[in-house]
Amino acid sequence: MTAAPVPAPRTVVEAFLPLDGEVGLDLVYGTANAAGLADQPVRLAIRRLVAAGDVEQRGRGRAGTLRLTGAGRAQLDRDRLALRLARAQDTGRAPWDGSWHLLAVSVEESARAVRDAWRRELSAIGAAPVSTGLHVSAHDLSALLATADRRHLVLATTDRLEVRGTSDPLALAERLWPAAPVDRAYDALADALARPPAQDPLVQQLRLADALERAVRDDPLLPPELRPQPWRPAQLRRRWYAAWTALAEQLGTRTLYRGWWDA
Repeated sequence: MTAAPVPAPRTVVEAFLPLDGEVGLDLVYGTANAAGLADQPVRLAIRRLVAAGDVEQRGRGRAGTLRLTGAGRAQLDRDRLALRLARAQDTGRAPWDGSWHLLAVSVEESARAVRDAWRRELSAIGAAPVSTGLHVSAHDLSALLATADRRHLVLATTDRLEVRGTSDPLALAERLWPAAPVDRAYDALADALARPPAQDPLVQQLRLADALERAVRDDPLLPPELRPQPWRPAQLRRRWYAAWTALAEQLGTRTLYRGWWDA
């Protein structure tokens, strides 16, 4: 078996940031080093987060601490909506109500850059394009758009959707969000779960956090009703929850995502 993948530096830093309070940089750097990351990429990730106004650093080097700003807390909360949605669906707490959510970009031709930016944003949060300027999602994406300027959006909800002659929900889901590439993205998570655990449970948590974030990144997280069953990504996520919970019990207050998981 090849060596375990090295976690992304930004994932390392963000995983340590508690909902409230601060984290010591000695713990961040030490765990990153144990997971195969050198100090420099972690330091660069911290600098970028500070420059963006998302975190505050107090002190220097490993003697310093990091704390989320209000803006950083809001951004990280938005980013973690996907993880909480996945968990809710995988535990049967978020059944699909049969609604399709339509999002249309309405921008004059002179503001083409604004229109293109909105299209990229909608695709990034999992909405699928169905026509020029029109996207659709099986989820209400309002929470992900809460801080954006909606002057250029038209929003609507329907319980019937037909796209190029297809109206069956399962067939529509496969047309708009093909299952195969989503399933392949979870190969890395399957690999992480199959590997012998790291000696340090915090390093193991970090590797699991990185693997899940990579898998979920391009997953539209469709409701289970819109995927073939059994659905391997959901099965792998359930295994991940079990492994994560066991590690969290060992780590106590040292656990990653502290204060976020049940927020």
